[in-house]
Amino acid sequence: MVLDDRAGSTASVADVPNDIDAFWMPFTANRAFKKRPRLVARAKDMHYYTPEGRAVLDGCSGLWCTNPGHNREPIVEAIRTAATTLDFGPTFQFGHPDAFRLANRIAALAPGDLDHVFFCNSGSEAVDTALKIALAYHNATGHAGRTRLIGRERAYHGVGFGGISVGGIVTNRRTFGTMLTGVDHLRTTYDREHQAFTKGEPDYGAHFADELERIVGLHDASTIAAVIVEPMAGSTGVLPAPKGYLQRLREICDKYGILLIFDEVITGYGRLGAAFAAERYGVVPDLITFAKGITAGAVPMGGVLVRKGIYEAFMKGPEHTIELFHGYTYSAHPLACAAALATLDLYAAEDLFGRARRLEPLWADAIMSLRDRAGVLDIRTVGLTGAVDLPAREGAPGARGYEGLERAFHEEGLMIRTSGDTLVVTPPLIISEAQVGELVEKLGRVIDKVM
Repeated sequence: MVLDDRAGSTASVADVPNDIDAFWMPFTANRAFKKRPRLVARAKDMHYYTPEGRAVLDGCSGLWCTNPGHNREPIVEAIRTAATTLDFGPTFQFGHPDAFRLANRIAALAPGDLDHVFFCNSGSEAVDTALKIALAYHNATGHAGRTRLIGRERAYHGVGFGGISVGGIVTNRRTFGTMLTGVDHLRTTYDREHQAFTKGEPDYGAHFADELERIVGLHDASTIAAVIVEPMAGSTGVLPAPKGYLQRLREICDKYGILLIFDEVITGYGRLGAAFAAERYGVVPDLITFAKGITAGAVPMGGVLVRKGIYEAFMKGPEHTIELFHGYTYSAHPLACAAALATLDLYAAEDLFGRARRLEPLWADAIMSLRDRAGVLDIRTVGLTGAVDLPAREGAPGARGYEGLERAFHEEGLMIRTSGDTLVVTPPLIISEAQVGELVEKLGRVIDKVM
């Protein structure tokens, strides 16, 4: 498709491509998008701007990642400086100072003895890394029979074969064959009948963790390596963990010697009002995956936090031998490390985690004010996240949600995310109280238009 410059546009030739067909866009309805594109050319703080200069309120932190807002000068300057100092530094058998500085900073934020960091480049890579570490750990400790991995229905753990195997979103799984063998899934924690219109963690649902006992009874604990869960399942439409659920999972994993992995790619770095959701819930998992908010999305980066005992289990044998045969060319890339260090500085200087925590009640009340709109089936909020379930159109699941996405952008100047017919909002942590009101007003009008 060729895009014509619009009359009166302030965009430069470089801003507006004249052909958008070659790019096979990820997780996108390509044909629909290319008929009516949603292009952004720049961003600052709480807004994107189209090539024509129209402001679009960022209601989803890009892809859950621009937690401190867009193009924050300290992050920009750190990347600029790094690019002129060390363009690339290998971390296979060599290292550069910022990689070690950053690992120490992240470990200091983590709860308990999660004090070692393995770097990668995305949430998907972080999940596959965590799964491989879990399997290798049991092998290193004399329990090589522990190879089974447990995920959960409606979970999203990225797009690697490990991630889609333990993930539980059908559209991400059904066309890619048998995936990894030896994988089971816990039940989803969502039950609308008992949890509808809950602010924060629902009271009902801790017992869903007991499904792990059934799986242990089926396969025996000696075959199970790890359980991986999101403290809040975000990509499936904001499903907060029920009160007591994560604590119960921890107890069962301890009982049977199973590793517990928290996928905090979305919940890490302030989304739920703490550095990690593990802190909010008072649970120390064995591994934590992270990405997105660590660099405010400015440079790709991901990683896995690992408990001390797991790391030390690998540190055996001759000192000159590699302990874990795993890694990525761009692990701890210098530009990513510089961006991450500046991002962590910004979180601390502006107390953005605390700000999210203080803003949460006002945010929850604002989103819940939409509950009486025609067609609204359920609303869920936790931290600075919110989701509104709408009914599917007969014979066209997801069509109403997609129309909402389009109308929000083109008519309301609002960027949202959708999961089927669920509208999801997850703004940067710098959102003001006035902008919360603006976002909810715009979202309310979108709901009215699509119903």
